[in-house]
Amino acid sequence: MSMEAKTQQPPLVLASSSPRRLALLQQIGLEPTALIPADVDETPGRTELPRSLATRLASEKAQAAWRVAQSREGVQGAYLIAADTVVSVGRRILPKCEIAEEAEDCLRLLSGRAHRVHTGVSIITPKGTERRRLVETRVRFKRLTKHEMAAYISSGEWRGKAGGYAIQGFAGSFVVKLIGSYSNVVGLPIYETMNLLGGEGFPVLQSWHIDG
Repeated sequence: MSMEAKTQQPPLVLASSSPRRLALLQQIGLEPTALIPADVDETPGRTELPRSLATRLASEKAQAAWRVAQSREGVQGAYLIAADTVVSVGRRILPKCEIAEEAEDCLRLLSGRAHRVHTGVSIITPKGTERRRLVETRVRFKRLTKHEMAAYISSGEWRGKAGGYAIQGFAGSFVVKLIGSYSNVVGLPIYETMNLLGGEGFPVLQSWHIDG
């Protein structure tokens, strides 16, 4: 890509410090100008459903990061992307695990059964308009043995992950069936994200051009 093409691309902000979400954007040729992680309270409401939680948190992260971006040189008037991923079994929302006991509880619950992964995506345009999508993927795990669960816990891959697993790592070997978007389970549905950005005028295919 030429230097001229690079300078023409509008600034892009990812409201996350997640290396997985960054890698997914880079996979489709989008390189954020800045990362502005949004610190919001992710506690579900007492009767809040998984879908509603993912949608709400994505929007709150987008709005929080947008306020920061407006006072930061180089990203004022940027396009901004925020996302939040929620794993659920029925109406039960699984935690983003920080301790081994939480991850063990999640693995026991997910073993041999289906669950859903919901990701809310919010973008804010340079004009301040917010656009949202909610994407749902159904995943079924094999029945896990005690040895498999113990080995996965010892890997540490579960730390900070919704539902206590990362599908792009060792836990990919647990998946018997997946219906929907794989990238959604990783943390950012790239089809819907590209459509949101492209629909609002961001040149999503610009970096795909090869200089002759």
